[in-house]
Amino acid sequence: MIEPASSTAATAVELPPRTPAWRHAFQLSLPVGFGLLPLGIALGVLVVQQGLSPWWAVAFTSLIYAGSLEFLAVGMVAAMTPLPYVALTALLVNFRHVFYALSFPLEKIRNPFARFYSMFALTDEAYAMSVTADPRTLTGRTIVYSQLYLHAYWIGGAILGATAGQWIPDSIVGLDFALTALFVVLSIEAIRAQNGFAVPVAAVTCALVARLAAPEHMLPIAMGAFVLFLIGRFVYDSRKAKIDA
Repeated sequence: MIEPASSTAATAVELPPRTPAWRHAFQLSLPVGFGLLPLGIALGVLVVQQGLSPWWAVAFTSLIYAGSLEFLAVGMVAAMTPLPYVALTALLVNFRHVFYALSFPLEKIRNPFARFYSMFALTDEAYAMSVTADPRTLTGRTIVYSQLYLHAYWIGGAILGATAGQWIPDSIVGLDFALTALFVVLSIEAIRAQNGFAVPVAAVTCALVARLAAPEHMLPIAMGAFVLFLIGRFVYDSRKAKIDA
């Protein structure tokens, strides 16, 4: 029996409208923004307290946009550090981004300019959001919009900190813990999205072993070991699936 056209139309009207990409991205980025904003304020305060012009806060957050590297860059610029040392420091601090590219859904972004910006704005927070979000609702526009929001939180916080830096005492504590608290929350969400605790336990084990083996190179060693673990697990699961089939 064929349903009347009016019934079909009524059913279509009752379907909930699809959330625009910019609104969905804002909903995803807002909790992260609560952590980025105070951290950006701390960066802006540091820029002013190092004797640099407040415009340096805008330059760091707009052009470098690398979180922990920006805090190091403030001291290096104030100390007139030679460029080779600055480049080496940037390579060591941001080496972990090489591993991010292995699973970041960059293929969903079609526009070449948007893809270039997405690569530039691939921060720890943006990567964590792409991993914990529902892949069915994570479109290319949602990814780029969320990165734009995160960038805006970071720049806005730095501007606020640089503007009010002369009234904020350098003895204030707690602002630098915002990033740690943020990643604790993101880690909890990532663990909830996993089936079992094998991956989180392996990540913690890799971090502890790298910390004990080579504290000065903890990040690249830990992430390299974790990637090897994931590759081994993928190969094992693939072979097991073939055997069970």
